[in-house]
Amino acid sequence: MSNVEKPLARTATLMMALIFLSRILGFVRIRAAAEIFGRTWHTDAFNAAFVIPDLMYFLLVGGALSSAFIPVFTGYLAKGAEDEAWIIATSFLNVTFLGLVGFTALGALFSRQLAPLVAYKFSGEQLDLLIYLMRIMFPAVFFTALAGLAVGILNSYQKFIVPVIGPIIYNLGIILGAYLLGPKFGIVGMALGTVFGAVGNFGLQIFQLWPFKDRYRLDIQWQHPGMKQILNLMLPAVISLSIAQVNLIISQNLASALAKGTITALQIANRLMQFPLGVFAMGISQVIFPTMTRHAARQEWKVFRETFSEGLRNIFFITIPSAVGLLVLGEPLVRLLFEAGEFGAGDTKATAYALFFYAPGLVALSGTQLLTRIYYALHDTKTPVKVGLQAIIINTLLSLAFLNFTSLGAGGLALAYSITNITNMTSYTLRLRKRLGQIDGTRILTTVAKSSLAAAIMGISVYYAAIFIGKAVDLTSTRGRLVQVSVPVAAGGLIYLGLTLLLRMEELNFLADALKLRRKQKA
Repeated sequence: MSNVEKPLARTATLMMALIFLSRILGFVRIRAAAEIFGRTWHTDAFNAAFVIPDLMYFLLVGGALSSAFIPVFTGYLAKGAEDEAWIIATSFLNVTFLGLVGFTALGALFSRQLAPLVAYKFSGEQLDLLIYLMRIMFPAVFFTALAGLAVGILNSYQKFIVPVIGPIIYNLGIILGAYLLGPKFGIVGMALGTVFGAVGNFGLQIFQLWPFKDRYRLDIQWQHPGMKQILNLMLPAVISLSIAQVNLIISQNLASALAKGTITALQIANRLMQFPLGVFAMGISQVIFPTMTRHAARQEWKVFRETFSEGLRNIFFITIPSAVGLLVLGEPLVRLLFEAGEFGAGDTKATAYALFFYAPGLVALSGTQLLTRIYYALHDTKTPVKVGLQAIIINTLLSLAFLNFTSLGAGGLALAYSITNITNMTSYTLRLRKRLGQIDGTRILTTVAKSSLAAAIMGISVYYAAIFIGKAVDLTSTRGRLVQVSVPVAAGGLIYLGLTLLLRMEELNFLADALKLRRKQKA
């Protein structure tokens, strides 16, 4: 690993640890909903109510922040023009604030008209509950989006650690809402907890930005070249980055016509699949992105390609065995995490079934997290739009085909999502190779091949170990379930590590640097 990337490895490790904690709390919140409310039409309504507010978040901040604001803001900082950078930052903050106020008010006002977009088959009490929950949660996105903008500024200053604590506060708010307010207010208690958590997250990020308060201006410099650049980059980026959310909306909408609880099963399975994605892929991508932007701004293309290759190979090194683990341990994992209270054995099987079809898409979705950021670092927002529109078409056609011509049901929707992500990653990679001339493809493919071989052997061992242990322990007890999952996971980790060591995979160096095991620095 280059000297430049060693600090990134250590920062990424701490980031992944904090994101891991946040994701664990995310599972606690899902378990809280499952334990108290089960897999019912109430939880279907709650999950559906999240969709439009989440889409609003991705449109206003997810797209604008990642693709337009951070590259431009970081570019000015890299050139030493900090005062100009803050003129842009405050202008964009004010525009975002006004946009959020408008979207929140309109979203709450027209929730009834928006409801069919996320669950066209809902009716009666379920539809009324969906509308009510949407109106409660729209304000939560207002605070979450502003917090996201604050995180973008902090990341541009290479401050990654404290901002990650915000989602931990957010999840704690939802968990407390479920356990403390749920018994009295029902599923509405979780919606209220969502608002409280979002406000807490916002408060933390603003506290971190407080030292920069003197740089804030109450105006909008529309004519500033940097502001114009952000606006030019923003529209296509908003479209492309909302694609994953649009695909989930399509899947969820189609799922509303299936059995009650299908939306909840898909939601839980998708969250399980995204656990390694959120911890590893997003952690690495988030740390690498500002660095890539600086390399691009300074036209340091050799280091740019090396950093990209390093990041993608390490993402594959971690997510390939993670995907195999989800494939072979899906049902034991769901049983351990969620089967309690109102969430029964049938709910476990339904969720594990969906997870089986989501798991193959994990590696591609993780790779895409980094690949899209590469294009934004290059100020190219057109390519993600092209790939994104292609993704909507593929996902919709495959979803309809699997539902109408197979008996896969919810599994068909999950499989369509996975195939779409694989297609996306392939398209992004081929286009990037054409643009950069070379992307270190041989080393990347070598990593994929070696990781896949090691993960396959690991997966077979883990699968049979779980079956053997399942026959020897009491799976109705938490202890028995924990043993059935933890022992194969630990053994699988050792097997994978041993095989990758035998295969002499250089990605182990990243792991060693990240854990500070390599003390000798290169000159």
